[in-house]
Amino acid sequence: MVLCAIVGLTAFLALGGATGLVAGVTGSAIALEAARRRQPSWLRQERDRVMTDLPLAVDLMVACLRAGQPIAGAVDMTAGALGGPLGDRLAWVGGQLRLGAAPEEAWRAMSAEGPLAALARTMSRATLSGAPVADVLTRLADDAREEARSAASAAARRVGVQVVAPLGLCFLPAFVCLGIVPVVAGLAGDVLFP
Repeated sequence: MVLCAIVGLTAFLALGGATGLVAGVTGSAIALEAARRRQPSWLRQERDRVMTDLPLAVDLMVACLRAGQPIAGAVDMTAGALGGPLGDRLAWVGGQLRLGAAPEEAWRAMSAEGPLAALARTMSRATLSGAPVADVLTRLADDAREEARSAASAAARRVGVQVVAPLGLCFLPAFVCLGIVPVVAGLAGDVLFP
């Protein structure tokens, strides 16, 4: 909030008058919206860990299901093996299933979370239709791995751009002083003193 007020006040003081007032209000609104959209770092780290653990969790569930475990047993074994935020969520679902909750309701609670939505939808559909889920979960694990690979590749590209930007800012003053100023001075000298 303080940052939003500072942005608005700076724009108002820099431009002044009605233009400064409009720029200050607009700048404050943009800064406020940016601050709202920014997630806390612990939440971002937790989401990243869930995305990282998801392929392994799905593979463990597939192995348990192919070994003859029921879905609730596979979920419990996977939650115990994984730990962390994904293990906690799976342990909660497993507990709900053991307590007799409707499977689609237990899985629906996880569908609100971005990375886990596909797993929740898949498991809900499987419990409603009675279809075997091992093959579908295998495809889900492959998709999760591909998504993690794409996210890592995008992060690597972002780092490259972020490293080049300061370098460009360092060379910009030298380019202006050595490239543009002499040309403009030479042209101005020819125009002003013919």
